[in-house]
Amino acid sequence: MSDTAERDEQATGQGSDQERRARLRERRLAAHRKARRVFARFGFHKTLRERLAELDGAEDLYDLDELSDLYGDGVVEALEAKVAGLLGTQAAAFFPTGTMAQQVALRCWAGRTGNPTVALHALSHPEVHERNAFSEVGGLRPVRLTDEPRMPSAAEVRDFEEPFGALMLELPLRDAGFVLPSWEELTEVVAAARERDAVVHFDGARLWESTVHLGRSLEEIAGLADSVYVSFYKSLEGFGGAAIAGPRELVEEAKVWRHRYGGLVFQQFPTALSALAGLERELPRLPEYVAHARVVAAALREGFAAAGLPWARVYPEVPHTHDFQVWLPYEADVLMEASVRTAEETGVLLFAAAWSRGGPGLACTEVCVRSAGLEWTAEDVKTAVAEFVARLPGEGGR
Repeated sequence: MSDTAERDEQATGQGSDQERRARLRERRLAAHRKARRVFARFGFHKTLRERLAELDGAEDLYDLDELSDLYGDGVVEALEAKVAGLLGTQAAAFFPTGTMAQQVALRCWAGRTGNPTVALHALSHPEVHERNAFSEVGGLRPVRLTDEPRMPSAAEVRDFEEPFGALMLELPLRDAGFVLPSWEELTEVVAAARERDAVVHFDGARLWESTVHLGRSLEEIAGLADSVYVSFYKSLEGFGGAAIAGPRELVEEAKVWRHRYGGLVFQQFPTALSALAGLERELPRLPEYVAHARVVAAALREGFAAAGLPWARVYPEVPHTHDFQVWLPYEADVLMEASVRTAEETGVLLFAAAWSRGGPGLACTEVCVRSAGLEWTAEDVKTAVAEFVARLPGEGGR
């Protein structure tokens, strides 16, 4: 075969593989829509009509007879005040995205400290999911404290070999399994940064649900940091948006940079109202979701053992939040097909998220427990595991 023919054949194979995965994704989303039982029904799985219906009752959250917002006033300012109150900070600023919000907060701190270096975890969101935005756009220089699937330790912060102006901690660390430190570990890490005259910024996209594991209030947790970022859609089911909370002077400067970054949007009332709804309706329920996620995790472990798959890892074994990882010794595509087939044939979707390759013959997915997940009993979970395993090759599958 000529080099040209071989390349054509490889390209055709890659195209077919991409098309197959695209079809599988479409089947997965369709199965999620039709499933009678899932652990969570996220906004991006819903129609526009369903999403707009979630704003029903918004008159209880804000005076809808007031004029609509204009460039960050009105309902947006009300949301900012609500967030600052919950976190116990002097002020807060609304941003359209967390990527923008954290860049702005950290470049503001860099101007104050005179050091653009940000110490963070190798699995933190800016390092994994933002296309090097810190360095390419924000003028910041990230350095990695560790790549272990845990939070950085106080020793790693204290003994790092070069100066840094800010320490960024992602609470919880999503790509390591939504893991959190203990309260004692967190306070020690913060103290180690202070010893180095570094400011501390919390990437708190999922800070809202971290109170259970840390055993402290939102105000106490946020009070450890110099600034905090929070998201309105990851757990609160808002339409989008984020906020930076901290000292008033920092927040006022962040608003200037928000404008420069193009984040001062003409009108944002739907997103702001949905965030207020999330704070009112979902925030109080998060501890219940965390508690039930632990029931689900235990049932998954027991179900896999009973189904003859003792090498199945739930991580953390006792979830720190209402989200956690499941690891299985199969290729990702095999697990995805089994997940979708199970949902199509039984109406029960055990694993709604995509599977990602974690090594040869090893894959990982995320399990997210929300209000829909409260309907599952431990026995429901074990039954679903048995149905799923039956559709895996070599496990009596069909």
